[in-house]
Amino acid sequence: MDTTIIDGVELHLCEPDQVPMNWVGQHEVVTQVLAAWLVLGEGDLPLNPRLVGKPGVGKTTLAYHAGRTLGKPVYLFQATMDTRPEDLIVTPVISDQGKIKYMASPVVSAMIRGGVAVIDEGNRMSEKSWASLAPLMDSRRYVESIVAGIKIRAHPDFRLCTTMNEDASTFELPEYIHSRLQPQIYIDFPEREEERAILKANLPFADEAILDYVVDFLQAAHEAGERYSVRDGINIARYALKRLVEGAGEADTGGARHRALGTLKEAAGMILDHGAAEVFKALLEDAEEG
Repeated sequence: MDTTIIDGVELHLCEPDQVPMNWVGQHEVVTQVLAAWLVLGEGDLPLNPRLVGKPGVGKTTLAYHAGRTLGKPVYLFQATMDTRPEDLIVTPVISDQGKIKYMASPVVSAMIRGGVAVIDEGNRMSEKSWASLAPLMDSRRYVESIVAGIKIRAHPDFRLCTTMNEDASTFELPEYIHSRLQPQIYIDFPEREEERAILKANLPFADEAILDYVVDFLQAAHEAGERYSVRDGINIARYALKRLVEGAGEADTGGARHRALGTLKEAAGMILDHGAAEVFKALLEDAEEG
């Protein structure tokens, strides 16, 4: 674990995240994130975009991909309603020798190393927590740790963004924070071909027919205004594929297509709800009629 000394205080930095996140399609939103982080010259500052959309559309994956595109280490911080200001900056812990050790958060580690900090589901944090980051998101570009008694300045290459879900279980951002998290970049459901490419990238072992059935389900859900996302589709397909393998020896007079759709219907009902299962039921009935 790397350390750094700031005003005589030793900080222990955390390692950047290495996760298998691959962004597929929708190149325009990647360009929008990179544009927000661009610095045009002396006196200019990077912006702090907020990525907004329904759960499961890939906001975190987009942020991670954009950071890696720049060749920067990426640090993910999962925000919750219980997140405290010190969780975002420096946390004191007791070392093996019984001494206090100051641990830098992923945000502060990214600040010091010139990486990208992604605050995931930022609107689950309270105003008190956001207030501790206010000076970081304007021309001051620093945070203060009351616990360690130090001021930490951001590396010029440091970049920040946050993801935010569109649901009711979140805090309303105060205006002085809202104005610092700009621009807002909206992530919508992908088009059919992009959605299929995402499924293929995440399920390279899946039969082509399974992918087609799941894409049909997702596209129908989007048209009907349902909340189901590509992440839901991936989970349905994963469980259905496992069921198909596990029950390979079971008798099925309906054939492979019948069995695949029946398993997808079962998976949709277990992972999502009755309404999702009904979509696959309709596909199954069409298959039986055919």
